[in-house]
Amino acid sequence: MIAIGGAKWHPFFMTYTPKDHDALVAVAHALADAAREAILPYFRTKDLTAENKLTTGFDPVTIADKAAEQAMRDVLGEMRPDDAILGEEFGTKEGTTGLTWVLDPIDGTRGFVSGTPTWGVLIAVGDDTGPQIGIIDQPYIGERFVGTPNGAHFKGPHQTGAIATRAARPLSQAIVFTTFPEVGTPQDRAGFDAVAQEAQLARYGMDCYAYALLAAGQIDLVIEAGLNSYDIQGPIGLIHGAGGIVTDWNGEPAHQGGRALAAANAEIHAQALAILKDF
Repeated sequence: MIAIGGAKWHPFFMTYTPKDHDALVAVAHALADAAREAILPYFRTKDLTAENKLTTGFDPVTIADKAAEQAMRDVLGEMRPDDAILGEEFGTKEGTTGLTWVLDPIDGTRGFVSGTPTWGVLIAVGDDTGPQIGIIDQPYIGERFVGTPNGAHFKGPHQTGAIATRAARPLSQAIVFTTFPEVGTPQDRAGFDAVAQEAQLARYGMDCYAYALLAAGQIDLVIEAGLNSYDIQGPIGLIHGAGGIVTDWNGEPAHQGGRALAAANAEIHAQALAILKDF
C-alpha cells in the first residue's frame, strides 16, 4: 500500500498476476484500434450531428461515440468474453473474472463536435480497487499513451518511446490544466482557481488530452470535478504507469469519479492537495 494524504490505498488492483500482463495490454491495444476505425470517418464531417443528454446545458453524444463503444464491446466479446464492462454509452455488462473494462469511447465530445483534436478514447482494465492498465488514444493525430505497472509508453507519428511524469518543482513553477468552467460547481471552480493563482500557468478545456500531457512530462497538475468513473480510470492507469499520482481532493482513491487531482509527483500533489482540502 501507499500512503497519500493520510489515506492508504492500492495504486494497482490486486487480482492482477504477471502472466496476465501481455494479454491484457494486447486486448487494450485491440480496443483502441477498433475505436479509431469506428470514429475517424465521422470526425470533422459537415453532416455530423449530436444529441444532447441534458435537459439544461449541453452534454453531446454522437453516432461516433456509440459506434466506437460498440466496436470495443465486440472485441471484448471475442477476446475477453468473461470480463465485465462499464461503458459510457451502453452501461454495465456483468462478468465472472473480477476484471472490468472501463470504456469512454470519446472523452471530450464537446471538442469532437467542435473539430478540436483534444478528445480521446479512454480504456482501462482493473478491479474494485482501481485500474491496472490505462490508455488514452487520440485517433486523429495518431497518438497513443499507454500505462501499465511496468511503466508508460507513447507512440505517435513523430516520436515513440517510454514516458514519465515531470520531476518535482514548486507550485509557483507549475503548469496546471482543467476542463473548468464546463464542468463542476462554483465551489469546485473556486478550488481550482485557488491552486491556479499559485501556479505559473493555467490552461483550460483540454479534456483527456491534459492527462496525456501530464503522463508525458509536459505539465504538472490536472484538477477536475464532476467526473464519472469512465472519465478518470483510463487516465489513472496511464498516469500511475508514468510515475504520477491521482487521488480525489482529500487524498483518497478517485477511480469512482467525482473530484480528481492528477499530479506529476508526490511533492506537487501535496502542495495542491493542501489547498484543495479547504474546498
